[in-house]
Amino acid sequence: MKAHSYRNELRFLLWVKPKTRRFLKPSGFFLFYIMRKFNDPFISNNCYHIFNRAIGNEKIFLEPTNYYYFLQKLQLYILPVADIFCYNLLPNHFHLFVRIKQLDDINTQFYKLKPKILQQKYDVNRSLFISEQFGNCCNAYTKAFNKKYKRKGKLFIDNLNKRTIESETYYSKTVHYVHANAVQHGICKHIDAWPYSSYHILTTTQPTWLCREELLGWFGGLKGFLDFHNQEIRLK
Repeated sequence: MKAHSYRNELRFLLWVKPKTRRFLKPSGFFLFYIMRKFNDPFISNNCYHIFNRAIGNEKIFLEPTNYYYFLQKLQLYILPVADIFCYNLLPNHFHLFVRIKQLDDINTQFYKLKPKILQQKYDVNRSLFISEQFGNCCNAYTKAFNKKYKRKGKLFIDNLNKRTIESETYYSKTVHYVHANAVQHGICKHIDAWPYSSYHILTTTQPTWLCREELLGWFGGLKGFLDFHNQEIRLK
């Protein structure tokens, strides 16, 4: 069975109403395709579109300080293992575009946090360690969020979703998709109207922990970046 067949099955399952969908049984090939699509291991130097959302109808961010606190956690937990090109934080979900760092950099962070782990075990769990960093980021945010708003339990869904971006031709498209997400969801009308994405810092010369110069290079510079982001955006 070809990949496009799995995609057609996915489109059909998402198209039917939830009440009907529960009576449908996805094929084994389809389930394998979906598991592989979102659960491939993290590999050094590979680029990924990362996204996760709140459970049920919960909101991840309730006020401006929540957004800024989450960005602090990204710097603390994710920057040691991945370069971050862009992000977008929406009230109930977030998107990241990252590249996993070189193995030596991951080794450094791994042994800093787990000095007693032997090299043999690390070789097996390299991808797991990177996944743990993303999980720790969300968990740290959840603990602070729960304490502030006097709530209990999980805030994010269990599985962190990721898609490997294998071709450089999709880099610019992924960046635009991430930045356009608030517009697609009807939160605002223009990309630059949403304050909690990386779009704004990428268009300035202010200091940033994002890989700004490399990202702008994909568009041929700032003008190409701005022109690409002026294209029509389809609402979801």
